[in-house]
Amino acid sequence: MIRVLLVDDQALIRSGLRALLDADDDMCVVAEAADGQAGLAAVLEHRPDLVLMDIRMPVLDGIETTRRIVADPRLSAVRVVILTNYGLDEYVFMALRAGASGFLVKDTEPEDVLQAVRVVAGGEALLSPAVTRTLISEFVSRPPTTVSTSAREALTAREREVVTLVGHGLSNDEIADRLVVSPATAKTHVSRAMLKVSARDRAQLVVFAYESGLVQPRVERG
Repeated sequence: MIRVLLVDDQALIRSGLRALLDADDDMCVVAEAADGQAGLAAVLEHRPDLVLMDIRMPVLDGIETTRRIVADPRLSAVRVVILTNYGLDEYVFMALRAGASGFLVKDTEPEDVLQAVRVVAGGEALLSPAVTRTLISEFVSRPPTTVSTSAREALTAREREVVTLVGHGLSNDEIADRLVVSPATAKTHVSRAMLKVSARDRAQLVVFAYESGLVQPRVERG
């Protein structure tokens, strides 16, 4: 059973999501909260598998709430999916950097919401290659952030190569084809790299690829 916690300041959104999730045999909503501070308290109390988190909320917004969940070692198994009305906007980008495992637009089809919950609860990032490439494009207009060189140096040459390909938006199957290895081997390299650089999921590995300089954004010239 996948245990989900809802954090959104709109009661209508929460009630709709609760009805959808509770109707599925594999999921249940363990609690709701109308702001980030109450949401954080509920996460600490219930330790859900996944939190569906709004961004714009009173008291404590979804970005800071996500950051606090990710930073708490007691909540290392909890995954956060951001709910947004606007797609990949500035706030979603900030939430992904804070440690969210992906995002959902609020008008997503019900069956896609259920699939998204399963994907993230299963340990994957809710970022298709196409969405990853969109995320990548966000780095073009941003100055690079310096990260610890020790994290990059902890990677083997092969792992750096794999992280670079992840940063370019390739899926595990595409990485396997590029490196002429099995998909299982590609997945293993990705998992080991994530562990070494303390990336919770693929979204964070993309961020690391750019902030570490393994991938340089290409600026379009016009």
